[in-house]
Amino acid sequence: MCNFNKENEDTKMLVSLFMQKAAQNIGGSHHLLSLIEAMRAKKPSPLMLKECQVASNNSIIKWNKKVFKDKVDVLEEVLRLHKSSEKPDFNILNNESAKKRKAILNAVKTLAPIEFVATAQNPNDGSGFSFKVFDTLTNDTAILNPIFIAMFFCSTEFTKKALKYKV
Repeated sequence: MCNFNKENEDTKMLVSLFMQKAAQNIGGSHHLLSLIEAMRAKKPSPLMLKECQVASNNSIIKWNKKVFKDKVDVLEEVLRLHKSSEKPDFNILNNESAKKRKAILNAVKTLAPIEFVATAQNPNDGSGFSFKVFDTLTNDTAILNPIFIAMFFCSTEFTKKALKYKV
């Protein structure tokens, strides 16, 4: 999941293009990487911050809703179960356990309306970018957005590889 080399070509291309464009829109790859490192510094998870934002020296990311610990735990468990998956487009609602499926469904309902908006603190550096938690969301399908996973759960090394990847 967070191993860029194991991703399929389509996902590599998608993540790479998005990260390159995102870096361009907030003032460069250094600004993007410093924002991701600032997000990593927030413990236990930046998603649980009351102020719903993380700022680095040059950029800031904001979202419209605080996520509680139980939802972050469910999300981390799903990602842990699919960590070795080379298919990033797995349906997180595919779970045999009815109890876990219900917890995942509740998390999906909570996370679905959240939108993340990253902007440069200096307006001359770029217009910023935005993304959502889910790539695909229907009644029986919930596929996590690889950009969301990269920004909140993968290492900065993942992002560096994505930025260097040649399409």
